[in-house]
Amino acid sequence: MTSRREFIGQSILLGGSFMFADKLFAKNAAAPLGYYESFKNPAAKYRPFVRWWWNGNKVEEGELMRELKLLKDVGVGGVEINPISFPSRTADMGKKSVRWLSNEWIDLVKKTCDRARDMDMTSDLIVGSGWPFGSEDLREDERAQVVLVYAEKLEGPMSYESTHYSIAAAVDPGVTDKNTRRSPEIISLRLAVDPITNLQDTKDISSALQGGTIKVDIPEGKHVLYALVKFDSFATVINGAPGASGSILNHLDKQAVENYLNRMSDTMQNRIGPLSNYIRALFTDSMELEGCNWCADFLDEFKRRCGYDLMPYLPFILFKVGRLGAVVDENYGAAKGVEFAEKLKRIRFDYEYTKATLFKERFTDTYLAWCKKLKVKSRAQAYGRGFFPLETSLGYDIPEGESWTTNYLRHKLGEEMSDEDYRRGRGYTMINKYVSSAAHLTGKRLVSCEEMTNTYLVFNETLELLKLGSDQSIMSGITHSVWHGFNYSPPQAAFPGWVQYGSYYNEKNNWWPYFNYLNNYKARLSSQLQNADQYADMAILPANYDLWAESGVQTDPFPEKLNVPYTSILWESINKCGGSSDYLSESIIKGATVKDGKLCYGKRSYGVLFLPEVSSISLEALQVIQRFVKAGGRVICIEKYPEKGLGLQGFNGEDAAVRQLVEELKSYGKRFLLVPKPKDNRFLEWYAQLQQEEQLPRYVEVEVPNRFFMQNRYIRDDESEFFFFQNAHRYDTHKTRITFPSNILKNRKAWVWDLDTGSRYALTLDAQGGRSFDFGPTESLLVVFDRDKTKATNWVPLPAEGQNTTALDADWEVELRHSLIDKVERIKMDKLIDLKDSETLSTFCGTAIYRKKINLSQTSNNILNLGRVFGICDVYLNGKQLGVKWYGRRLYDLSQGARSGENELEIRVVTTMGNYLKTLTDNEAVQHWVNRKGREQEIQSMGLVGPVQRYEI
Repeated sequence: MTSRREFIGQSILLGGSFMFADKLFAKNAAAPLGYYESFKNPAAKYRPFVRWWWNGNKVEEGELMRELKLLKDVGVGGVEINPISFPSRTADMGKKSVRWLSNEWIDLVKKTCDRARDMDMTSDLIVGSGWPFGSEDLREDERAQVVLVYAEKLEGPMSYESTHYSIAAAVDPGVTDKNTRRSPEIISLRLAVDPITNLQDTKDISSALQGGTIKVDIPEGKHVLYALVKFDSFATVINGAPGASGSILNHLDKQAVENYLNRMSDTMQNRIGPLSNYIRALFTDSMELEGCNWCADFLDEFKRRCGYDLMPYLPFILFKVGRLGAVVDENYGAAKGVEFAEKLKRIRFDYEYTKATLFKERFTDTYLAWCKKLKVKSRAQAYGRGFFPLETSLGYDIPEGESWTTNYLRHKLGEEMSDEDYRRGRGYTMINKYVSSAAHLTGKRLVSCEEMTNTYLVFNETLELLKLGSDQSIMSGITHSVWHGFNYSPPQAAFPGWVQYGSYYNEKNNWWPYFNYLNNYKARLSSQLQNADQYADMAILPANYDLWAESGVQTDPFPEKLNVPYTSILWESINKCGGSSDYLSESIIKGATVKDGKLCYGKRSYGVLFLPEVSSISLEALQVIQRFVKAGGRVICIEKYPEKGLGLQGFNGEDAAVRQLVEELKSYGKRFLLVPKPKDNRFLEWYAQLQQEEQLPRYVEVEVPNRFFMQNRYIRDDESEFFFFQNAHRYDTHKTRITFPSNILKNRKAWVWDLDTGSRYALTLDAQGGRSFDFGPTESLLVVFDRDKTKATNWVPLPAEGQNTTALDADWEVELRHSLIDKVERIKMDKLIDLKDSETLSTFCGTAIYRKKINLSQTSNNILNLGRVFGICDVYLNGKQLGVKWYGRRLYDLSQGARSGENELEIRVVTTMGNYLKTLTDNEAVQHWVNRKGREQEIQSMGLVGPVQRYEI
């Protein structure tokens, strides 16, 4: 359990799920109205923001003001102004583009931010446009560079001849958008014996390149010709708007970075004054640098930092890569002897570490200093090739993660939770835990998230799906959502409007009138998340440095190549068994102190450290771990002990010191424990058993752990605490007993805070401090423990079953109100069906209204259970609205509006749009999203399916 020094607070949150927020940067500042008052009426800064695509910068003042009000009216609290290219397959209505950083563009930014502030909304602004940023105006020496390797197998004796052009063409970078200015240069030619056993099996033959032609005599035997090709200006900004498209900036060049950033701020401030008067934060999107790995002084910096010349080894540590610099062939070129292959891994680590260090020093630190000088917050997504996954987020005011409705795996969010593939069924990306851990380590409570990134399910996502995925993100440490994304689109634009990306946050979406329900839910939750510390008393050191040495740094949010793919499943299993953990890094461990048997950094302290298959570790970090174990801390090594140092330094002598220290640590028995990973990959069951056998800490007891059931604990500044629970399954319920520890219960009252309504209810617990809970699909619960003794109604959720049950599946009058065409149909249903299963109804798009008469013998204690509903449902009894339900069980208390005898029941179900849109084969923009090859959207379930039941309680 945590000490008072680390955390001060008590409260439990069981309820919905959200992600919100703005900028609660004052660490110890309580919610200004008090926690519950802030929950009932959350401030705008806690509400979700939207990424506001300024499509093609074809923006006009009147429409900008209209869209701001549109967003305000549905509960959005802020905007991220994000210029982007104009979407293809879309008519621009003859609107002109306003060039980035032009006077007209700057004036529109100012007017937008002024109006947003007047409406109590927050404005952020992306740096540049698209990703990663750049512009058409960059000088040649400011543009991104990449060095790629070419390898050709040859067998001599023979006379070999080739050209500069053919070799350069063979490795022409696989980027998203090639730069027509790219210029290749062969910077090294080397001939190697195949296989290579040491560097002496290779020789420099760069002199063989003469005037664009390569001529060389190949000796007898198998050889490989290696060429290093440097491309300047090799890629362009992805989806850049006019003025900020063109060449990608070289983020490894400090002067180029400073020039770019200062040009943006100076141009804007010279026209409108300090940017801090208008925006909260400047934002950097994901660093998808297309493989950029070079700068003019890279070799000099490498030698200065590592103590040896990289160039002779460089051809042999580079892999064949594809788009974004992703590795496509780890065995490219000649075979390597065992010892030489190991040496190359060490050198590859030194190379990757140097690259990451240069990125941090020359880009991240420069960016942070720039924002600080401007007196605006720094906000950024901290993933990309060459980035430290955790350290990069330490300095940002608002670190940011990312979550997806689905990815290229076409996983079923809420329907699967694979242990074999950490990506399947998860909305959050691998970076989220790094980002949130960095925030925890540096005392930040605002962790934003690009949410839910949607490039697959456009037109078919539901509010329930967005809730489910963003609830998952909270479990990974997120506290605020930035919806991805709201498209600037004049209402006169032909349907579907100007759609770049996103979940069709548009006034023409069927569910737009109900969008505020989701935003209110998230605002209430965020008002608490941003005023508390997420608890964790265990830590995990991912084996990232082994990955760097073996496969290089991974670049995307769902990496394909991971050496320890269960790393995220480990923290999930801890969470699902009632505990919590953070990620640590080598530098954090080296900077930590040891006190009272805990590994301490900032406000965090950890009693248990996991090393999942960590082979390489610095001697300095291992020495801190030794002090931790000596003081009573526990280390659990999974599958293997650390066995070597880092980089070539380890190869040259540190390995022995690491192994010796590990042998000393083994003498501490279970305080330095080795455990095997589960052979069947069932990590939840494996961890539950390990937790019991080794008495690993947990702060809440979940009697029936489940892959879809997660929880987080939070501690406030007023010594209250809360827990947030989520059932992430879309269709299955989860019943379990939850028992809270006695120290949380002492002198505190338990509450359920209703995230949908803002009400609160007293939560009764038994003598052991627990009770049984029944979580419906996608349902969540917020339980709070505080010293507020106010009397309140007990929390009694509507039961999912009862007595004297009457089935109501038959004989419905159904009115189909089409939303995109002027058409109303009236049909009779003898029995409820999924609309997608009907030939005539499967393409319906709009609101289906189900009506029937029901008899009630009494006016109280009647519950209506709608069973399965695909869509938002709004229920009326005798003309009185009983409420809107947009996720989870659809249970209604019929007491309000009921009368003895015959009653008129009306159920309105709002459907998704995609089924109908698949039929619009002449609409190119629509077809791109719903029928695109490889991303075809499935026919979606729609309507009231049931079984519908009325019962008494």
